[in-house]
Amino acid sequence: MSTKNTIPSGGFKGLKENFRNDFSAALSVSLVALPLALGIAVASEVSPMAGILSAIIGGVVTTFFRGGHLAINGPAAGLIAVILGGLVALDGNINYVLAAIVISGGIQTIMGFLKMGRFAKLLPSSVLHGILAAIGVIIFAKQAHFALGTTSNADTTIGTLIDIFYKLPEANPFVFLVALIGIFVLVFYKKIKQKFIRIIPAPMWVLLLALPVVFGLDFFNEHSISFLGTAYDVGPKLLIDIPDNPLDSIMHPDFGMIGTLAFWLTVLSITTIASVETLASARAVDKLDPYKRTTNLNKDLVGVGLSTMVSGALGGLPIITVIVRSTVNVNSNAKTKWSNLYHGIFLILFVLILAPILRSVPLAALAAILVHTGFKLASPKVFKRAYDQGVEQLLFLSATLIITLFTDLLYGIIGGILVTLILHILLAKVGFLTFFKKIYKSGSKVYQLENGTYDVKLKGIANFLYALRLDKLLEDIPVGSEVRIDMSQTRLVDLSIMENLIEFKRIHDNEGGNVKLIGLDNHVASTSHNRALKIITGRVKKRITQRQIRLQKLAIANNWSFEREVDWNTSYLRNFTFFDSRPIEMKSNSLQGLDAENNAHWEISDIVFDEGAMLALEVYQTTVQVVRLPKPIPKFIIDKEGLFDKIFERVKVFSGGNKDIDFVKYSHFSNKFQLSGENEDGIRAFFNEDLIRFLEENEIHHIESNGEALMIFKYLHIARTAEVQNMLKFSSNLLKHMSL
Repeated sequence: MSTKNTIPSGGFKGLKENFRNDFSAALSVSLVALPLALGIAVASEVSPMAGILSAIIGGVVTTFFRGGHLAINGPAAGLIAVILGGLVALDGNINYVLAAIVISGGIQTIMGFLKMGRFAKLLPSSVLHGILAAIGVIIFAKQAHFALGTTSNADTTIGTLIDIFYKLPEANPFVFLVALIGIFVLVFYKKIKQKFIRIIPAPMWVLLLALPVVFGLDFFNEHSISFLGTAYDVGPKLLIDIPDNPLDSIMHPDFGMIGTLAFWLTVLSITTIASVETLASARAVDKLDPYKRTTNLNKDLVGVGLSTMVSGALGGLPIITVIVRSTVNVNSNAKTKWSNLYHGIFLILFVLILAPILRSVPLAALAAILVHTGFKLASPKVFKRAYDQGVEQLLFLSATLIITLFTDLLYGIIGGILVTLILHILLAKVGFLTFFKKIYKSGSKVYQLENGTYDVKLKGIANFLYALRLDKLLEDIPVGSEVRIDMSQTRLVDLSIMENLIEFKRIHDNEGGNVKLIGLDNHVASTSHNRALKIITGRVKKRITQRQIRLQKLAIANNWSFEREVDWNTSYLRNFTFFDSRPIEMKSNSLQGLDAENNAHWEISDIVFDEGAMLALEVYQTTVQVVRLPKPIPKFIIDKEGLFDKIFERVKVFSGGNKDIDFVKYSHFSNKFQLSGENEDGIRAFFNEDLIRFLEENEIHHIESNGEALMIFKYLHIARTAEVQNMLKFSSNLLKHMSL
């Protein structure tokens, strides 16, 4: 294993060794899970306790059967539209829907045992994002009325959306006040850096800040409040309904409609959306895992299937892998699957201890959370991200969204796949039968060379329908091998195949291998994104930007090398802690040279990386410098120190993080920077007075040492040419003040 991190022990040994990390991470996750579970249940038009029950089962039951490591399981916003559709189809009877949930879980369990998890790869990712965007629109349309205190009797999602504007004059200002406070919290939470605020997740703040309004306006008793000459009703009907005995919320399934088409269409909808979203989320969490572990997708299906059966049997919602809570878990330094169990136990304690407070939560606060969730699923960022991956991906996403909104989720999936296939056929410029022949009889092969390396020759059409054959083609290559994948004879390579190849490269590179993707020089794409759909053409004339021209001139003037094309070799960047849970999308515009005075080779390149995944995804671009040092130094990280970092230092140390290393003699340095690392004595010896004074006098940069190299960056944007020169000047002066 090449990764610098030692993989935590599994099983009960891992439970004992990593208790502190997993326990503290689970507390953060449970604070996110509680309001989300309540909101998802209310939006699904079931008892609020059904959401909490589902989250508890997702933690306490799923943990023992699933194949993931850091994922969190529970109810998800992506299933709200499916449950609502099931209620409409099954006469509005939740007990019939619970029966469909139980059978859906049983089907998922069987699929897992039959090792059918791989079939999720046949759904193009843009179609999946189109489905999620449609679900986001549905959630937003319905929950906006709860946020305004209005109602809509429209039969369609579009009609419900239009009613938001028509019903504005009827909005209850006191309900809207609660929702508005919540939305402001959710929108601006990430911009707040104070640790005393950040220690409590944003959804929990929404509930907490709603309570003063509830108590101040006495939502507990039915009465009217006058505002601008109009009387508005407030009362207990605006609060969530939690029984005195939580066990009273338990319901049981009714299989009375099992012989109807509507029942089985509901089962199919739940199974399809839940399975696809679970498997996509599980793969996304693997990319965030700092220990580079891979989820057993078939075992994951068994885990969520069994827990979905239990949940449905007790009146709960379907269980899937949830990405937002999983991202919180990773970022909270969880180590093993036991954090999922602990988060379920925390939720049990919350219900037992906080039930009186939960009854004071207004529906408008939950609506604010769901309006924000719905907006994020279908926000302009989603469409921009698709456009950045190629204009065709935007078309696939939009077509799926529109078809889903005017029909239902199953038709949306089928329609999105058909639109994708039709455009692929047109772009490949071959006949219908020839197109499928080039997928299923392409002649792609793997050759093992005498030196132990593998040559993979991909041919024909490599689109999402080829995903399972690609897996079969690559399955016999030992993990950690030297592999060259040549795509020069492919007529079309789509985003799904590129994602699978990049995932294959990630797994092998993490195990000490080296996977090279070549043969795309004669292919053209609608964007420079490394995963964009590519079709073969003649010799492609590469476009060059003005910034690239300036960097090229700078390289020539200083005898440096410059490569503007996308470079797949980013494994050395993953040796830095900063990229442990931040997947690198692409690297380009690489300047390389030698700092002769300090005898250090350096590289400055543009990096696109992710934080979170799917619904929680944030994409960042920055320019990073890596300096390879002439001799080893201690491993450390330097960052800006916030006002409240010291207050929460003990929390960080308890959860297994490295403490801030302070220098009593240099208080200005210690107040300005947060310095951490495992070898405190070695770091103290390395940071001499000369180095400390230099850092005190300069602007704050993120500086990280992995022992053999430094990674330095200052901006979360692509650096201008002048900023690149400043980076070089800073690094050169920094090395002069180090004891090298």
